[in-house]
Amino acid sequence: MPHSAISRTVAASGPLRGAIAVPGDKSISHRALILSALAVGTSRIAGLLEGDDVLATAAALRAMGVGVERTGDCAWAVHGVGVGGLLQPDRALDMGNSGTSARLLMGLVASHSITAAFTGDASLSRRPMARVAGPLRTMGADVTASPGDTLPLMVRGLCPAVPIAYTLPVASAQVKSAILLAGLNTPGITRVTEPVATRDHTERMLAGFGARVTVEDTPEGRVISLTGEAELGPQDIVVPGDPSSAAFWLVAASVVPGSDLTLRGVGMNPTRTGLLIALRLMGADIAELDARTVGGEPVADLRVRHAPLHAITVPPELAPSMIDEYPALFVAAAFADGRTVARGAAELRVKESDRIAAMAAALGANGVPAREHHDGLTIQGTGGGSIPGGGTVATRLDHRVAMGMAVAALHARAAITLDDASPVATSYPDFFPTLAAATMQEPTP
Repeated sequence: MPHSAISRTVAASGPLRGAIAVPGDKSISHRALILSALAVGTSRIAGLLEGDDVLATAAALRAMGVGVERTGDCAWAVHGVGVGGLLQPDRALDMGNSGTSARLLMGLVASHSITAAFTGDASLSRRPMARVAGPLRTMGADVTASPGDTLPLMVRGLCPAVPIAYTLPVASAQVKSAILLAGLNTPGITRVTEPVATRDHTERMLAGFGARVTVEDTPEGRVISLTGEAELGPQDIVVPGDPSSAAFWLVAASVVPGSDLTLRGVGMNPTRTGLLIALRLMGADIAELDARTVGGEPVADLRVRHAPLHAITVPPELAPSMIDEYPALFVAAAFADGRTVARGAAELRVKESDRIAAMAAALGANGVPAREHHDGLTIQGTGGGSIPGGGTVATRLDHRVAMGMAVAALHARAAITLDDASPVATSYPDFFPTLAAATMQEPTP
């Protein structure tokens, strides 16, 4: 289906005030659906993110014989078929813009006796799948991809597959999770070693569903071991608020004078708090309130108030815990006092867009000096003053570029136009209405 761009112009606002709840965590939502599909019985999920990416995962699971139904506002029931119980889909699985859906479901299919074709939109079809296809081929799956190991591609699963011990060459929670999902229906022990720790939602949730999984810290890194041919039991899951969605409000309230905003129920998993650490290093005023545990994940309310930010050299070791939040960080840097240097994030080149190039161009078009490196940006900030604005941003089918520059517009002297705001629906369908409410503006179509 041809993509229909929806342009949107965002102008400077008053302070952001009040309290908002961010949507459910996207990473956890995908995994909750997939593991519920492999349990025997009915799992119930509250707080599921109902963005296009997660809905693509739900649709693919339905196509493979899983009962997935919406029972209320962000409430879903999944009637699992058990590990090994997936059925042959009768059509291609459309992943839309969702790299997480594609990579995790490739792993899921790899150890089942089914064949599945994976397709996606233009953006997803440019993203690399070799890093997932390689280990799945080692486990015995036949992965036939387009040139460059991209979508569209076909996965012919092998059952029983072959357990492997695999060391991640690049820090990637998606690759780790794909291998572990393949390992669920594979006899023996599947091991993944990650030299640099990545988000651990899969390991936490596997244990919650009853899989035999261990995590060990070794001199080589974290070793996750999973015993295959697992039997998973149904669960009731509460999805915490997405820290990647909260990132935009943390930056917006930090840079717009007079702001005082509370974000309710944000996930505080230590593998996801890199942006929080970076913003505090820059001088952000962010308080954690009512720390608690929800669905096995640490959660807190975050109160953020406007504060003068200063430039930093972003510690590169934070990259794995904030890789999706760099567009928000780049916007914060645009308003800081001095020159912020963010390096060590070459992975940004292969996200929904080349986020280094996309954000450099977007900031530059709106009067913010930004210099590209192969693995990041150097950005000259305003010292707290407004940026010039007035430019048009090529969002490049990237939801985080669109939301990041919408935040930048809130403290710009001239309005900023997004050439296509529609990708925001992949992760945060209510972003613009929430922005209007937080700034007490009249919502626009």
